[in-house]
Amino acid sequence: MTTDNCDSLEGSQTIIGQMLESNVSKTLREGNITKNSSCGSVSVGFPITMMVTGMVGNSLALILVCISYRKKENKRKKSFLLCIGSLALTDLFGQLLTSPIVISVYRANLKWERIDPSGNLCAFFGVCMTTFGLCALFLASAMAIERAMAITNPHWYSNHMKTSVTKQTLVVIWCLVLLFALLPIAGVGKYTRQWPGTWCFISTGDSEVPGNIFFAITFAVLGIFSLLVTLSCNVVTIRGLIIRCKTKSGTSQSSKQWERLTTETVIQLLGIMCVLLICWSPLLVLMLRMISTQVSSHECNSRAGTSNNATGRDVHLDCNFFLTVIRLASLNQILDPWVYLLLREILLRKFCLVANAVSNCSIEEQKETQTVLDALKKPNQESKDLCKSQSN
Repeated sequence: MTTDNCDSLEGSQTIIGQMLESNVSKTLREGNITKNSSCGSVSVGFPITMMVTGMVGNSLALILVCISYRKKENKRKKSFLLCIGSLALTDLFGQLLTSPIVISVYRANLKWERIDPSGNLCAFFGVCMTTFGLCALFLASAMAIERAMAITNPHWYSNHMKTSVTKQTLVVIWCLVLLFALLPIAGVGKYTRQWPGTWCFISTGDSEVPGNIFFAITFAVLGIFSLLVTLSCNVVTIRGLIIRCKTKSGTSQSSKQWERLTTETVIQLLGIMCVLLICWSPLLVLMLRMISTQVSSHECNSRAGTSNNATGRDVHLDCNFFLTVIRLASLNQILDPWVYLLLREILLRKFCLVANAVSNCSIEEQKETQTVLDALKKPNQESKDLCKSQSN
């Protein structure tokens, strides 16, 4: 009888324990679902904000470029205006074609299969990311080369640099980059969904796909090469501007105007270089590191789920960092119209006014100091002259 009671008691405890475990696991699952949905609702604000701000900035830039391009006095600037307009148009289409897809995935509770059962949309998204990313970098390089030639060799530039040449160069850039981005569609390389499953990009860790490592390395190397070209040409331009400013230094109105334009251009070029380095270099360097370690962002979910806590935490840190750097690269599409066109009219002139005011104040202080010194020297000179007259 006692044994039967003990057995029944143990059975009851086992049943109660199983019920508690099932309730706890159910509560945890519900908590995770709530957490994921809340994270999704919070994160969806980021692509919406980026799309709206990108559309506003690039649309304003396009309007200003069109107005300036039609003016007769801007004939010498038409090549540069074409490059800026092409960059703004590229960034605008990049935002319009990718951001709605990301927002739709967030609205589908981060389940890409709901909006893209066939997987064709992922390939389209990857082509857009590659095309508009490399196009922006190469257009920045083209503008840097154009400005460097205009400053260092103005006579050759005015005789040979026509708007037809600029248009042909822009078409060649777009066509070559688009052909490169279509290589995964032809079987060379692969576009895969990346963490947290809301966007697609080049796979960096799948070495079994033919040409995948070559495609990923080529993208990163082309991006780094474009950055180096842009930075080098901007440094050459800054050096040429400073040299020409020193040769034209004087008190005339034209020399003062040249100094002001030089200061504005140097500040603008420094801003362009900082924006490009901050937005693009982390992604390109991280891609090379992930290629060397055969790691891809699309493996985050599976690896984090099957690894221990420490390894899973490290994987999530890497994946979150990759998501951050791709957002930085996308942020470049928003900042481009401001650093190239809009902020020049708004902030640079105010900065130059402040700098001129400071320099004028310092000049006035020097004049006041010199006046005081002259006033102090005058009594001494008079006393010396008096002494000389008395001695005579």
